[in-house]
Amino acid sequence: MSDLEIRPAMPDDIPAIVALLADDPLGARRESPDDLTPYRTAFDRLATDPNQHLVVAVRDGRTVGTLQLTVIAGLSRRGATRSLIEAVRVHADERGNGLGSQLIEWAVDTSRREGCALVQLTSDATRTDAHRFYERLGFESSHIGFKRTLS
Repeated sequence: MSDLEIRPAMPDDIPAIVALLADDPLGARRESPDDLTPYRTAFDRLATDPNQHLVVAVRDGRTVGTLQLTVIAGLSRRGATRSLIEAVRVHADERGNGLGSQLIEWAVDTSRREGCALVQLTSDATRTDAHRFYERLGFESSHIGFKRTLS
């Protein structure tokens, strides 16, 4: 997979990122690829925050993966900085080829460079294949997550 480039996302990448986010049963219900306005607004916020790393994986000029890495300062764990991996997506025809592992390893390596003591992620309870994938990469299921939707 040496022909793969993982790089910071640019505004022109937004349509491809949103298409990746929408290309599964959960994303199809919550994403709106027909209206990119809210995504562009969110991108502008991310682009100005040095603690946000939105990246794309590109092969042969085509966006084939994405993730967002957030660096979080905190007081717990003796003032440890941690990172949070979110919105990991790999194009359907690229799954099973190691791309997801490369994206996660990029996030782990970046977290180390940022001085993080811990890298964490959440995964929807229905994504059992993803859970096995993360466990293979050394993540352990250690917490129960909760969400509250705000309108």
